[in-house]
Amino acid sequence: MASKQRILAAAEINAQIPAARARDAAERRAGLRASKAWYDPSENRVMLLLTNGVLAGIPVGKIKYLARVKPAELQAVTLTPGGYGVCWDSLDVDLSVPDLILDTFGRAPLMGALGSLGGRATSESKAAAARRNGARGGRPRKHAAR
Repeated sequence: MASKQRILAAAEINAQIPAARARDAAERRAGLRASKAWYDPSENRVMLLLTNGVLAGIPVGKIKYLARVKPAELQAVTLTPGGYGVCWDSLDVDLSVPDLILDTFGRAPLMGALGSLGGRATSESKAAAARRNGARGGRPRKHAAR
């Protein structure tokens, strides 16, 4: 059975635009977009100048879709209009900037480190939750396996 897709009215679309622009601005500040991309043949790296000013050089060997591509073909790298992705049209390869960064440095270690940082963060809501749990006797004890 085919699902019915709801068609959005123009007013609904227009109402979503400010939030979309805010998300775009936040992603640009965070460096999740690229303002420039090129191939550096002397280092055999795809170079990305991120919107937060960081310059990343990703070894071509770390990008599985490009591992066997000739340097002349790598020169044809372009950015998507918003800078969210890098493309090689002649190779039919399109990669997102955030995924390139995550995959290069190791997705699991980076995500683990980010989660650890988030766990250390303090906020009034975390403090209030800790007080509520303390009033109930604290965290439940782990029972020994029987």
